[in-house]
Amino acid sequence: MDPSRDNPDLTEERRKAKFDPEKLGNFFWQGQLKRRRQICDYVQAQGTELAPAQPVPFMTRMEKLEDVARLSVGMRKHAENVIDVGSPQEQFYFNSLICGYDGSPFHLHFIMALPAMINNCDEEQAAEWLPKLFNCEIIATYVQTEMGHGTNLKALETTATYDASRQEFVFNSPTITSTKWWPGNLGKTANFAVVMAQLYTNGKCYGAHPFWVQLRDIETHKPLPGITVGDIGPKFGIGSNDNGFLRFNNYRIPRMHMLMKHAKVLPSGEYVPPMHSKVGYTSMMYVRSVMGEIRPGAGEVKVLDYQTQQYRLFPQIARVYAIAFTGIYIMDMYKSVMANINAGDASLLSDLHSLGSGLKSVTSWQTSLGIEQCRMACGGHGYSEASGLPALYTMAVGGCTYEGENMVMLLQCARSLMKLAAELRSSDRINQRDGKKCANPVTGYLYNVSPPQKCRISQESGPDAYLEAFEHVARRNVFRAYERLDQLRKRGRSAEEAWNESGVELTKASKAHTMNFLAKTFVERTKLMDDPASRAVLENFVSLFLSYELLHCAEPLLEDSFISAQQMEYVRLKMYDSMQRIRPNAVTVVDSFDFTDAELKSVLGRRDGNVYEHLLEWAQKSPINAHDVLPFHDKYLGNYMKETLCRVWHRAIHCRVQSQRARPRHFCCSAHFGSPLTQLTAHIDPFIAQKQ
Repeated sequence: MDPSRDNPDLTEERRKAKFDPEKLGNFFWQGQLKRRRQICDYVQAQGTELAPAQPVPFMTRMEKLEDVARLSVGMRKHAENVIDVGSPQEQFYFNSLICGYDGSPFHLHFIMALPAMINNCDEEQAAEWLPKLFNCEIIATYVQTEMGHGTNLKALETTATYDASRQEFVFNSPTITSTKWWPGNLGKTANFAVVMAQLYTNGKCYGAHPFWVQLRDIETHKPLPGITVGDIGPKFGIGSNDNGFLRFNNYRIPRMHMLMKHAKVLPSGEYVPPMHSKVGYTSMMYVRSVMGEIRPGAGEVKVLDYQTQQYRLFPQIARVYAIAFTGIYIMDMYKSVMANINAGDASLLSDLHSLGSGLKSVTSWQTSLGIEQCRMACGGHGYSEASGLPALYTMAVGGCTYEGENMVMLLQCARSLMKLAAELRSSDRINQRDGKKCANPVTGYLYNVSPPQKCRISQESGPDAYLEAFEHVARRNVFRAYERLDQLRKRGRSAEEAWNESGVELTKASKAHTMNFLAKTFVERTKLMDDPASRAVLENFVSLFLSYELLHCAEPLLEDSFISAQQMEYVRLKMYDSMQRIRPNAVTVVDSFDFTDAELKSVLGRRDGNVYEHLLEWAQKSPINAHDVLPFHDKYLGNYMKETLCRVWHRAIHCRVQSQRARPRHFCCSAHFGSPLTQLTAHIDPFIAQKQ
């Protein structure tokens, strides 16, 4: 890097610093700043070998998968030259430098599959499989999540039924929802996996247990008979990762492929439980699982019955109504203003422009946030392009910056508000009682010379008391911003300096002013619904909107004691009550928007609700799944695994000659690390070793 070519503005900023960035950086990286730079310099010195073939955003999905395979092999070949392979921090940094945010197949192999094996296999299994995993003779993944079951581990449906006559477990995916879904490396890369499945033996189910399952042929890499495996299709991100699906059809594995560090199944089929009740099949996941029933025997809870999901979703529907109804009002206002201008009256033009600026900022932000909340409410499925939500979000979030960046738009709104505040502060009280100005639907609340000094919200309060609180917040924020501007000017600041130093207060004023208008318009528009049943539904959403948004305005309400803590609790209880009232009608309310499947382009948003079969069908259409084995597999990962296997056997023969004693099956582990579990894990990862 040549500092003389740096942007002069950046150079000037760096000269202003009152501290040594080297010391702060070294503190942040725990003394490893120099080491990180050494690793970075090494990677850059390798040129194209350890660099993307072209900028990743320009690549097709297939090109991304191929390039990360190439880079992963290069990373493995260079790792021992530059990093301490026993340091998770150096491994992670090295991986991110070369493979970027998406990571590499080896990353998931080491941080997911290998720890799962270490935590669950017994000594004999460790001796056989851990060396192969550590040497990357095979590439593995961890497979737990199913299409219909993520958090609720007890509801996993994949079955492993013990056949004592052949001493084998028979794996099946009995339903569409039992399809394993999402594990990284699963789609096209991994040839082995730790699979969580419900263990059945002697006619009884003993819950989810881990099994070591071969997925693909070692030589050809093709899926084995009884295995259906593929890529789940494009996602919001991590396009270089082959997150996959997996189904079993009477697929058999040996009894000894059940990981038996804790629980065991004897050749006879007898189940031997773990020594302690909270280990065994739950050794990694038990404490993270949640109960699938709120009331015992009531069955698995519908997602919408969880209050946390209601809190995520229902306020977003309320915002949809508020924004849509306000949009209708603004269009009518626009037509009226245009007609008035043609008649020579432009008095409302400033209000329209100011309000439009504020609404653009507030509603585009709320829309983006709402879509993201919906995406997260869908769990992992929301991250898939199949949901339609990533495309919707990336479209909506652009609205926060195009046609005026949101902060700039708030400041435009603030200019009109500050102009009006200045007029009100300098005028007499008689002018402020001007009936026409007080009736102005946008700024009339600012002309009120005797606004309520205390909040009137009670347990039984309707919208009016809440609207008074919104007006109070807006009025307070507008005049607070004006007073700060005025004080700064009196201290000698120029108009531009005072404006800049008041920026935060100005944006708060604009937001509060806009939210006040949204709330008032929502309330008034709802009154126009002539069907009593539909109006009652809308009134529940009005109640939710007012309480939810007011809770987000707590700071200014409490600062000047306008509202009491008890009244704030009433607001909170009103919000919870509104969510309960909305719950029975929630699905039908969304139906009333009448969006077709063709419009939504969402597997999750289908009107018929038959999500899972169509999700699998959608994934199978991915062009990546046209190939059982990706065209470049043998060139990169396949060839690397075979080369590794050859090197391991060469090392084994050399050890035999040197020591004059053969160590079949155990050579790698014993020659380099001693005890298969303890010393190997200590070398791989101190955290994993601590778990032993």
